Amino acid sequence: MVTRLSNYFLRTLREDPSDAEVTSHRLLVRAGYIRRNAPGVFAWLPLGLRVKAKIEAIVREEMANAGAFEVHFPALLPREPYEVTGRWEEYGDALFRLQDRKGADYLLAPTHEEMFTLLVKDLYSSYKDLPLTIYQIQDKYRDEARPRAGLLRGREFTMKDAYSFDATDAGLDASYQAQRDAYERIFTRLGLEYVIVAADAGAMGGSKSEEFLHPTPIGEDTFVRSAGGYAANVEAFTTVVPDALPLEGQSEPVVFDSPNTPTIATLVDHSNAHLDAPARGIAGPATAEATAWTAAHTLKNVVLALTHLDGTRELVVVGLPGDRDVDDKRVEVAFAPAEVEAATEADFAKNPLLVKGYIGPWSPTGAVLGEESATKIRYYLDPRVVDGTAWITGANIDQKHVHSLVAGRDFVGDGFVEVSTVREGDPAPDGSGPVELARGMEIGHVFQLGRKYAEALGLKVLDENGKLATVTMGSYGIGVTRILAIIAELNNDAKGLIWPSSVAPFDVHVVATGRDAVAFELAASVSEQLESAGLDVLYDDRPKVSPGVKFGDAELVGIPRILIVGRGAAEGQVELWDRRTGERETVSVDDAVAALTR
Repeated sequence: MVTRLSNYFLRTLREDPSDAEVTSHRLLVRAGYIRRNAPGVFAWLPLGLRVKAKIEAIVREEMANAGAFEVHFPALLPREPYEVTGRWEEYGDALFRLQDRKGADYLLAPTHEEMFTLLVKDLYSSYKDLPLTIYQIQDKYRDEARPRAGLLRGREFTMKDAYSFDATDAGLDASYQAQRDAYERIFTRLGLEYVIVAADAGAMGGSKSEEFLHPTPIGEDTFVRSAGGYAANVEAFTTVVPDALPLEGQSEPVVFDSPNTPTIATLVDHSNAHLDAPARGIAGPATAEATAWTAAHTLKNVVLALTHLDGTRELVVVGLPGDRDVDDKRVEVAFAPAEVEAATEADFAKNPLLVKGYIGPWSPTGAVLGEESATKIRYYLDPRVVDGTAWITGANIDQKHVHSLVAGRDFVGDGFVEVSTVREGDPAPDGSGPVELARGMEIGHVFQLGRKYAEALGLKVLDENGKLATVTMGSYGIGVTRILAIIAELNNDAKGLIWPSSVAPFDVHVVATGRDAVAFELAASVSEQLESAGLDVLYDDRPKVSPGVKFGDAELVGIPRILIVGRGAAEGQVELWDRRTGERETVSVDDAVAALTR
């Protein structure tokens, strides 16, 4: 049945929504696909649901091709399974928690590993039942602190999540590869460029994790890649550790006055004004040819406050080369599941041994940093701070620094952490050359979960020897609504959306113009012909609406093929308009139908 615009639930807007930050948000609201209900929460209107359904259909086809079966879980779930796996606490403030009238705890599911695991535990008992892959397309809920960019980062979103269950690690490898291959087919069919990068598993856990990122300047993820094929999220990037240097023959540490030098920049300026230039062959980050002190010669000490799951607050200090900064995402991963923030003035007031602006891992007074030291503050190092490297850093005395402080001789850390920024030109850890940085948006994520959830929830089957064996699992997610927004970001012009044919809400947009009844009769007739040929047709039959308004709506809504019936209707002439190319051509009705249906 032809969909007539005169009684279709659609209202377009001439002005951009005031809260729209990106193109997809602006156009999806203006064109009548979604409406905002709350920050990060949107209602789906008929046009939006049709595009969403097209994307889901492609996902379902490829899941079937990969041997997966569809199920559906509720979004409202009990606390207990998530408490058993530890994620009731690990998710922290990102979890929507609520209680029923009896005081029982529930959550709105951010992801469904626990439910899938318990379902298979309830129904399967033998290795002969495996392998198994099941999936759902379901709404998820995460209490984002700053929901932004429309559908790209919301509090409610639609996701396809699949889970594989295998009796052996080799079986998991095969299931993982099958899903990975299916993702490549899905994104290719959707016309999305993607890069597969090594990623951190985060709260999901597991041994292997890869993200599918769509490269885009508005992406919230930074990733690195080398010409030799290495690719990783900055959170998963590992530093190439330099060789240690000999400790013998190194100069002893020297404390020097450094008034008004609380920053790396002021310290470098002071060092160049008052210290001898770096000696040729100096042990440390300087090259043999260094003629001046730089930030790379200094050891920056960053004080961080960790809030653990039990609510306790702990300070830690990280020492890293002064020409590097702490990367927020890398530090979040390094200290997960604790929440991390910069130490406050109140933190410093409670720890007087931390001399702000002059902190270091060593002190002539003996108040060194470290878990076993007088400060009781854990002290971590960047992996580049290897034994034998010499540094300029704080002396833990106000207005004083120390030079020739040698790692491994004068100070050690309580461990190493990957928290410093990754830069263009840093060596890839696999030896494939220097890396470049790019921005991307996550569109899919695949994990080898292993036995974490099966162990926690008791998912075991009888193996071929009749003994109970823990099942190994994989998890595979695709952000359906995020993909819809990304497709909208990629396919538009100054006048509106231009959907790819594979996901457009309708196949053809028929527009009747003018006041002549012949035009409307012909438009209705050709719409019926196209519907009979198997196409979905949106027919703009609105009376007393000017051609300019109708064309403006057609451009905004973005159906790629438009058929205009107007002045030439009496002679059986219509106009074909291709929004993708902008080409417009006058043809006979029969030729138009043939062109649109072939």
